[in-house]
Amino acid sequence: MSERVHNFNAGPSALPRVVLEQARDEMLDFEGTGMSIMEHSHRGAAYERVHNEAEALLRELLGIDPSSVVLFLQGGASGAFATVPMNFLRGCADYAVTGGWGEKALAEAQIVGDARDCLGMQRRYMHVPPPAAHTVRPGSSYLHITTNNTLEGTQYHRFPDAPVPLVADMSSDILSRRVDASRFAMIYAGAQKNLGPSGLTVFVIQRAFLDTARTDLPVIFRFATHAAQQGLYHTPPTFAVYLMRGVLRWMKALGGVDVVEARNDEKARVLYAAIDDRPDVYRCPVEPASRSRMNVVFYLPSTDLDERFVKEAKGAGIVGVKGHRSVGGVRASLYNAVEPSDVAALVEFMKDFAGRVA
Repeated sequence: MSERVHNFNAGPSALPRVVLEQARDEMLDFEGTGMSIMEHSHRGAAYERVHNEAEALLRELLGIDPSSVVLFLQGGASGAFATVPMNFLRGCADYAVTGGWGEKALAEAQIVGDARDCLGMQRRYMHVPPPAAHTVRPGSSYLHITTNNTLEGTQYHRFPDAPVPLVADMSSDILSRRVDASRFAMIYAGAQKNLGPSGLTVFVIQRAFLDTARTDLPVIFRFATHAAQQGLYHTPPTFAVYLMRGVLRWMKALGGVDVVEARNDEKARVLYAAIDDRPDVYRCPVEPASRSRMNVVFYLPSTDLDERFVKEAKGAGIVGVKGHRSVGGVRASLYNAVEPSDVAALVEFMKDFAGRVA
């Protein structure tokens, strides 16, 4: 087998090696059942154990109130951009648009009803405004935020104290740091960055918020429908849930969220230091107080050098560092499963590259 690369993809992203190895070993025979977990009924006992353990681990690691609902559904966070307002937008809703994914979430909500951007950053997404800048209309159904912006490399380090239910797209930083889950009426996250593979979306919904959901929409799109069936109203992405269970086990074995957060902080510190040490070659456009620990974005002096950096990095076994097509540049995603040794390899390459082009 060829040597594994240093994977900095923004999503689907790196998975812990131990989780992939277990999946390989159990691919044909899951726990002595004589078949793969992918072949088991989602209503059978074997899958039920996986599903229930994954939910219990998520509740433990995220600190979810027992009364809150946890759902593992298909559709991705982009699907949630539509289903969240479909379920909860009554009258009006406010969106804090701090990046490209917030723009997409707002656009879907505006199809459903009266949704507006409460920040007005006008695509100058080099920082996250302070909590006081989040103005919410009286009677707003909720305030929606994107806790981490993968495209622009910014992240909330202080959440707004909203007088209305707070809804968060945490797709790219869920379980990367300790947060108070009780502050959020709803959390949703595509799994393919910190939780598992693509094809699975996690929803955490406070019961009181769920009870306000609209019923004038198709049954399949109602979160209450899935909650009433413990997330098994129709077939969930069973293999993705199985892999997420493995990732959550791995996180717990590492020492939980606090250990993971310290590890992520150090990875980000090392990489930002390498950027800041060579301002003649590397430039991070994000204001330091808003820098993301998950997605580190930087630019070289020209697009030609950006492209050369990405090409030569791939030759050195470092993949996934090309910036998003909408912003260009270079981006290294430091999700939970990215090892400190991967960051060390990237930093060493950056030092060598800077020495050759400066």
